[in-house]
Amino acid sequence: MRAAAPLLSDRFLAAVALAAKLHPGRRLGTEIPYMAHLLVVTGLVLEDGGGESEAIAALLHDSVEDGGGRPLLGQIEREFGPDVAMIVAACSDTLEADDPRPGASARRAISSTCRA
Repeated sequence: MRAAAPLLSDRFLAAVALAAKLHPGRRLGTEIPYMAHLLVVTGLVLEDGGGESEAIAALLHDSVEDGGGRPLLGQIEREFGPDVAMIVAACSDTLEADDPRPGASARRAISSTCRA
């Protein structure tokens, strides 16, 4: 028998709003809205038994590496707690806002939306 689905609070809705603000466009190289990717990942986490904190981390899993860096990770910790921040950090290829990897300029453009 499956466990009951977790209740998703206003905290989850705040994470949806932040993810939408951070990723307003399409996934790089596709016509798919970035939020579709984030919502699919979040759905998989919830279907696999994850709780609200894991679902929030799924929504925000690309945000730090996509240009928000450590400052955004700090914001995530303050707004959503250390468990969410720890998961997001573990899912990130880098915690640096000035990432020299190819495509980093596109990721920085995404993060500038957060500061707008």
